[in-house]
Amino acid sequence: MDTRTCARCGKTFEPQREHARFCSARCRVAWNRDNLDPDRRGAGSGVPERRQDAQAQASVLEWAVIGMRDTTERLGRVRPMDSPQAFAVIGEAVWWVTIVDATMVRYHLQEYEAALAGLAEAERERTEGTFGGLRFVRNRMGYYADHADFIRPEAGPGGTQEAPITAWTWREVPKPALDSLGTRGRRWEMERYRAYQDYLAGQTMGDTFDRTAGFLTLAAAMAGCVSSRHSPASS
Repeated sequence: MDTRTCARCGKTFEPQREHARFCSARCRVAWNRDNLDPDRRGAGSGVPERRQDAQAQASVLEWAVIGMRDTTERLGRVRPMDSPQAFAVIGEAVWWVTIVDATMVRYHLQEYEAALAGLAEAERERTEGTFGGLRFVRNRMGYYADHADFIRPEAGPGGTQEAPITAWTWREVPKPALDSLGTRGRRWEMERYRAYQDYLAGQTMGDTFDRTAGFLTLAAAMAGCVSSRHSPASS
């Protein structure tokens, strides 16, 4: 049985979400309140300890968003004929997006959920599904499957050369073997796999990273960590 310790009260609980840190909504709200309130001080220090933690988290998130932006913007500059470099940049973009996503869920869940709530229902579903699919890619690409198993280069106009990297698409992939995972791990990985098949397979790299990087930049800006400026991957 997969259990975790609540980050606020120390209670052992069974997580219902992949990045869950708290045993209840009450503990999550209290933890956010404690970290954002400058008058709540840690023991033995003249400086609010939790406030310092929040500032450190904001700095880490800002650094991660910059890395994500730089990498997704590189997708439009890589030469499509250089397949190894193109595959490497796509893999790096997957890594950065999922890192920023996990950081937002872990430390700024209220702002993350508020950003989701601001989307139209269909777009919210696509956004959440796209993140789930990218988590599946992150867990599999380069470990259990080759980059080429996930990425389909597309022909350019007239079929004489490859299209820009942002026009490449995600391939459909077979159901993964999950025997090495526990019950909860198998369930989560199958959810990611279904999200990949439903929301990534057949979609372009440009659409994928525009949607996810754009959303994460907005959510991070709502958390007061970065500017909301974003250059789309397809630009």
